[in-house]
Amino acid sequence: MAIKGFSPVNITVAAVLFLLVCLHLAAADAKVKLGKEKISHLHFYFHDLVDGKNVTAVKVASAPTTDSYFTQFGLVRVMDDWLTEGPEATSKMVGRAQGIYVSSCQQTVQLLMASTFVFQSGKYNGSTLAMVGKNAVFDEVREMPIVGGSGLFRLARGYALAHTHSFDLKSGNAVVEYNITVLHY
Repeated sequence: MAIKGFSPVNITVAAVLFLLVCLHLAAADAKVKLGKEKISHLHFYFHDLVDGKNVTAVKVASAPTTDSYFTQFGLVRVMDDWLTEGPEATSKMVGRAQGIYVSSCQQTVQLLMASTFVFQSGKYNGSTLAMVGKNAVFDEVREMPIVGGSGLFRLARGYALAHTHSFDLKSGNAVVEYNITVLHY
C-alpha cells in the first residue's frame, strides 16, 4: 500500500539515497578519527620454547601419521612466546606472540602461522599486530604478511621478515629475529 502522493518506487529511491548519505557521513567521520596514515618499523626477538622448564609452545594436536614425516606434517602447536628487545632470554620483554602454528607441508619444514603480536611495554603498549602466513623455517629470511592490528596499529597492513637467530635441533627451541614494517593509522 502506497502513502498518498508517494509511489513505492519514490519511497524506495528516497530510502536508498538516505542510506547512501548516512554511509558517506560515517566514512568521512571515520577518516577524521583515524588521522593520517603512518609507517612504523619494529624489531624484536621471538623465543619459541618447545622443550625445557619454561615452555612457551605446546603440542595440541597431530595426525596419526605425523611422526612418520621428517616435517612433522599435521602437528599443531599453540604458542604464547616471548618477544624481547635482544636475542637473550634475559633481554627486556616487549610483548608476547600468541597464536598457533601448524606443520603444513609433507616435503619440507613449513609452518602455517597465525599469530598476534601483543605489545606490553613501551610506545606500543596495549597494541597488537596480526600475522598470518607461510613460514619456511629453514629459509634464511622468511616474509609473512601483517594483516591487521589494534590500538596504535588500527587497520595495519605490512610485512614481517623473520630470520632464525638460533635453533637447537635437539630441543626444537628457537630464537627468531623479526623486522616488521607496517602502515597504520
